[in-house]
Amino acid sequence: MSILVTGGLGYIGSHTVVELINHNFDVIIVDDLSNSEKFILDNIEEITGKRPIFYPFDLRRKELLQQVFEAHDIEGCINFAASKAVGESMTEPLKYYENNLFSLINVLQEFKERNISNFIFSSSCTVYGQADKMPIDENTPLKEAESSYGKTKQMGEDILKDFSRAYNKRVTLLRYFNPIGAHPTALLGELPAGIPNNLVPYVTQTAAGIREKLSIWGDDYPTEDGTAIRDYIYVVDLAKAHVAALQKLMHSEEETVLDIYNLGTGKGSSVLEVVKAFELANDVAVPYQICPRREGDITIAYANADKAEKELNWKSETTLEEALKTTWEWQKYLKDRNN
Repeated sequence: MSILVTGGLGYIGSHTVVELINHNFDVIIVDDLSNSEKFILDNIEEITGKRPIFYPFDLRRKELLQQVFEAHDIEGCINFAASKAVGESMTEPLKYYENNLFSLINVLQEFKERNISNFIFSSSCTVYGQADKMPIDENTPLKEAESSYGKTKQMGEDILKDFSRAYNKRVTLLRYFNPIGAHPTALLGELPAGIPNNLVPYVTQTAAGIREKLSIWGDDYPTEDGTAIRDYIYVVDLAKAHVAALQKLMHSEEETVLDIYNLGTGKGSSVLEVVKAFELANDVAVPYQICPRREGDITIAYANADKAEKELNWKSETTLEEALKTTWEWQKYLKDRNN
């Protein structure tokens, strides 16, 4: 079965492509390489022994997207393609609205025109805003998102809810918490362009001497150590959830499906706890400085992922320390590769 993976050379996308190939899916990737590099395709092939079909273009190019659908018998899509930096989304909101929503709509137009179903959307816990109570389950009311990035995820979900209802399509919304880690082979991992926006790649680059100090955005949150709390989930565990969600959709006898799942560990860790866990797991020091809070960040978020365990037979299995070990191996691989 051929599955389109948009943004399939990105961080979560590339790990998911590996899991799809391991489950005997044929994978077609469309990625504009705005947040990845071509060597990731080679590494996917090295890990799996199979090279996915790859098209390097922007999904806003409707005519190119049509050609992909004409060339392949696509039976489903996992949509990762999106700009994702919270901070940048606050200074460049139009870039985020255009890229994240137009690309999604273009793919959905092809699904509608060609009567294809089975669509999985890469969403985010940012759709909840700052929830009133923890842990967050799928019935937690959605508040206004704290960032333009988060708003594009809320809008994307709304578009897909209407799409599923109006055209009788099978859709799953996967709300990730905070993906971290790298593939056990150290051949895939997070590849931030410029200064990292996410905590863990900033930690690894600081430990490697690429950054002088880690910037911790705020130590005055109402938490035990004053730093923000998130639910950090290992990226390979997360990738496996996509395969489970896809298989559930494809085996469904219902014509119209709208499934929503939280994907997390169910445990919150503060920024300082992550830094200390990384130092301990890898026996390296991470110098840091406290900076003012960053606009768009929330105080605390961690998941109740019981629904995914019950309905997808999936749960996160990798500890924070195990995941942080893989990030350091990936950083060392990148260093060797660039030398």
